[in-house]
Amino acid sequence: MAKQSEYGLLIDYEYCTGCFTCQIACAQEYGWEPGMGGIRVQEIVQNLPKDKAYLTYLPFPTELCVLCKPRTKKGLKPACVTHCMSGCMTYGTIDELTEKLKEKPRQVLWAPK
Repeated sequence: MAKQSEYGLLIDYEYCTGCFTCQIACAQEYGWEPGMGGIRVQEIVQNLPKDKAYLTYLPFPTELCVLCKPRTKKGLKPACVTHCMSGCMTYGTIDELTEKLKEKPRQVLWAPK
């Protein structure tokens, strides 16, 4: 079995809808005060020609993220992954996630220290 440090998150930000459920789930799991949390959803607005814009949401773990160690020790997924409404977050070993990353480039692989 892989060590806790060999696990991470694969985030397919192409499908993130910006619902902020991952951020809320983390805050509720740990009782974070407003503005703190293990994951933050970044809203990125890209201005395009002809008064158009492209909006992207990027959920990204912070330094406070411990991949829900108490949950994962029990065989559960991290709260952010469990509650992600778009299903764009995957928890697994770095090796498994690296293989999935090869299938599609618009993803982010994150692992704690």
